[in-house]
Amino acid sequence: MSGGRVRFGKPDWEAIAEEGLLCADMHFHTHYSDSFTTIPQAMKLAKKRRVGFAVTDHNMIGGVLEAYEHNKGGDQFIVPGIEISSWDGPHILVYFYTIDEMKEYWERCVKPNLSKAEWLAIDKGTEWILNSLEDVNCVISGAHPLGYFFSVKGVQKAINHRMLEPEIAKRFDAYEVVCSGMFRKENIGAREYADGHGIGYTGGTDGHMLSELGHVLTVSDAMDLDGFLDGIRKKTNVIVGREKYLPEKTIMALACCSRFCTVLPQSVIRKIELMTNSGTKNFR
Repeated sequence: MSGGRVRFGKPDWEAIAEEGLLCADMHFHTHYSDSFTTIPQAMKLAKKRRVGFAVTDHNMIGGVLEAYEHNKGGDQFIVPGIEISSWDGPHILVYFYTIDEMKEYWERCVKPNLSKAEWLAIDKGTEWILNSLEDVNCVISGAHPLGYFFSVKGVQKAINHRMLEPEIAKRFDAYEVVCSGMFRKENIGAREYADGHGIGYTGGTDGHMLSELGHVLTVSDAMDLDGFLDGIRKKTNVIVGREKYLPEKTIMALACCSRFCTVLPQSVIRKIELMTNSGTKNFR
């Protein structure tokens, strides 16, 4: 592929496939967290569009396990992933080299810290999560590092608001520099921050609706999952995609809200408990 490493515009799925490049939408949700999309639906569309995808449900790995069960023949490119929602705000995308490593980490570090609203914030903060990943064979990316809106669901936004120390950014392997839920200015800013920190790039739709799948892709001249993830660390990959138009953002927000409302009471109660607990430092 010619051009720079970050390219705004609709991906040419056919051309990417014909060049023999591996590609994946590295941020996609299913009904295992805050989406209504099923795994069979996502896999069918991904196959039609000739793209891979990372199942990155909030704190949950059931979608990844189901995808691998359906993909026993290995004919589709599925990246084992998870989006961990920290209690202090930032969302952290973690991609694993094997599904067994993902399962082991989730059982040991995520599952024991789930709240009653499982796919909302876990009972641990950003620093604790990064510490728990220190010796894990994985790639860590900061999801939508400057968003969303008034929240601090992005690590760079938390840094800018002095909620986290600037040095924490260097503990990430990459920032998500094209997220279709963001605006262009935020994505450009994310790329500039990634360059400033000397870390790599990932890109994904943060898709909560089936139709979004594949509209932002991380593309690499790699033969397999190992090479694909290594490309993020080595900064040899390319990100191509575009932001959603405002009507698309609105529809996605409404879909997410309808799922969020089902667990809102538990989420609010747990957040209050954590904020008022005299030992909140233990959750960081």
